[in-house]
Amino acid sequence: MTEHFFSGYCRCLDGSRMVEVVTEDGKLAECDCSYGDCKFQCQCTIAKEIGELNSDELCRVGS
Repeated sequence: MTEHFFSGYCRCLDGSRMVEVVTEDGKLAECDCSYGDCKFQCQCTIAKEIGELNSDELCRVGS
C-alpha cells in the first residue's frame, strides 16, 4: 500500500484541495475525491495526475 497526495483546484468544490490516493500493487485502491465519476474530470489537473499514476485512459484527447 502506497499513499500519494495531489493538490490543485477542484471545480466541484470551487476551491483548492488536497486529494489522498492509495495504490496497491500499482493499481488505484482508494481516492478521496470523485475520481472516475466527476463531470469535470477531463479538465481536472488532480485527475490528470491520478490518471498518470493509475495509467488510466478515462480522458483521451477529444473526449
